[in-house]
Amino acid sequence: MTGPRMRYDLHCHSTWSDGVLPPVDLVRRAASRGVEVLALTDHDEIGGLREARAAAADAGIGFVDGVEISVSYREETLHVLGFKVDAERPELVAALAGIRSGRDARARRISDSLKSAGIDDTYDDARALAGNEELISRAHFARVLVGRGVVRNTHDCFKSYLVPGKPGYVPHAWPAIGEGIAWIRESGGTAVLAHPGRYRFDADGMRELLAEFRDAGGVGVEIVTPAHSTAQYEEYATLARVFGLKGSVGSDFHSPDECLMDLGATPELPQGVTPVWSDW
Repeated sequence: MTGPRMRYDLHCHSTWSDGVLPPVDLVRRAASRGVEVLALTDHDEIGGLREARAAAADAGIGFVDGVEISVSYREETLHVLGFKVDAERPELVAALAGIRSGRDARARRISDSLKSAGIDDTYDDARALAGNEELISRAHFARVLVGRGVVRNTHDCFKSYLVPGKPGYVPHAWPAIGEGIAWIRESGGTAVLAHPGRYRFDADGMRELLAEFRDAGGVGVEIVTPAHSTAQYEEYATLARVFGLKGSVGSDFHSPDECLMDLGATPELPQGVTPVWSDW
């Protein structure tokens, strides 16, 4: 199979995490832009799935219950996408609630770190921007800094703030990668490594990560994503074939004003990669 026969977008965010559109508006935008199958993958949160699923039915497009779980691997924060998860499974619900419970403490530490750099009182502003007060993210702090004129846009923000070695960055212990994969699998879902090109691994480290991810039950890797260049599409397609992983595509859409790739704008998978949806 050389690529999707339908237009899939399997990575986006609503106000239930760090997106700016409510689930209904997000789905309507996706449908208007030609998406035929959409997955909502909010960070550590599945609360928006029911609303998005109903909106997708109204819009006449396919919908995949998804999630993006934050995990730790070798002192690096990674994200694992879960597709076709059972949003009612108690173990998954409890696990995600546990992750979110640590996010507020992290948000307060981010605010303290920014204060030490002369940027005061960001916690309350970030909380006010969050549609879900259980999930104050770095993106919300980035929007605060944009609103205050500290940086021009959120992309510039993540070069100067909120990342390792910069003000506003605080390390955080997420669940181990194997735990995140297990929660997805136990809920009947498919685990896919999100935007691997964002992670700080050399070639050998990436191969080790993909091998461990596969051996822990991971099924796929996100290949087409705005975090990757066109050359990286081919690079990760090759790695997917080497490690027997399927490929996924997603816009990682958060906001019309911030997106590097809008809903439905994802190119097709490179040839020779089995799509993650091949057996759906």
